[in-house]
Amino acid sequence: MDLVIGIDIGGTKTKIGLVDKHGECYEKTFFRTKEYPNLDNYLDKIKSTVDELLENFGKDANIIGCGIGAPNASSKNGTIESASNLAWKGSVPLVKLLKQRLDMPIRIMNDASAAALGEMLFGGAKNMTDFIVITLGTGFGAGIVANGQLIDGFDGFAGELGHVDMTIGDGRLTGLGVKGGLEAYVSATGLKRTVMYMQSKYLVDSRFRDIAYNDLHGEDITQAAEEGDEIALKAFDYTARIMAQALANFTAFTQPEAFILMGGLTNSGKWIMTPLEKYFNGFLLDVYKGKVKLLHSSMEGKTAAICGAAALIWENEKKKQL
Repeated sequence: MDLVIGIDIGGTKTKIGLVDKHGECYEKTFFRTKEYPNLDNYLDKIKSTVDELLENFGKDANIIGCGIGAPNASSKNGTIESASNLAWKGSVPLVKLLKQRLDMPIRIMNDASAAALGEMLFGGAKNMTDFIVITLGTGFGAGIVANGQLIDGFDGFAGELGHVDMTIGDGRLTGLGVKGGLEAYVSATGLKRTVMYMQSKYLVDSRFRDIAYNDLHGEDITQAAEEGDEIALKAFDYTARIMAQALANFTAFTQPEAFILMGGLTNSGKWIMTPLEKYFNGFLLDVYKGKVKLLHSSMEGKTAAICGAAALIWENEKKKQL
């Protein structure tokens, strides 16, 4: 069976799986990225993890390549460049170094762009030529497809929409130090910071007044909204309004048929989606109103990132057959 190794490198976890041409993930696992601050040790861990997955697969597998999604990854140079949430600083020649351990074709790309390829090959965007994938985790990522082509950029860094300066309120810094940047407000981390901000602005009772910032989790905020906590509801509304304004602005770039949302913040369901839908059409130019869909990713959350990474190789295989 032909399979591709899909690797999603995140600041917290590195997820690895074996993916077929239909986007079926047969074996998958993860390890904690932060436990391997030494790059050589990290790459050795990837190699040993891949070996374990192949052994567990228990069938003959023809591995045709390895696709990697990572923050601040350059598809043109095969590098990760100064990622704010990874221990390895500067320009990291990840593809070159990993090829010393895995003798096969290897491609790397920004994780959100890889997710967009995954949606186009395996997910809900199979029949779309114009869409934008938005990843809402620790940060805010974007993968842009226009006229059926992924917008990769001159140097492979297109789609860093999370660092667009929204010039909002207190001017929070993004992971790359952009003051007032979008991801500082619209992300799982941004939502936590907004809860703290709302507590200082509104003197109402809230379960969060007895919770320290480092002990606060996105699930807590969703649960509080379910219980009618006013601070939680205000935090979701504030986050959704900023996100709606940003997505309306992005619509003017490429006029996507849809924004496909994935990541931890989307697990908040109606508490983020209902106000987002309310504000979104209000911010759109008249010519776009009613034409742009807001969709959840149709790919299972636990494997979407892995399949997106594997899509980098499967896309090449598809092109060879044309």
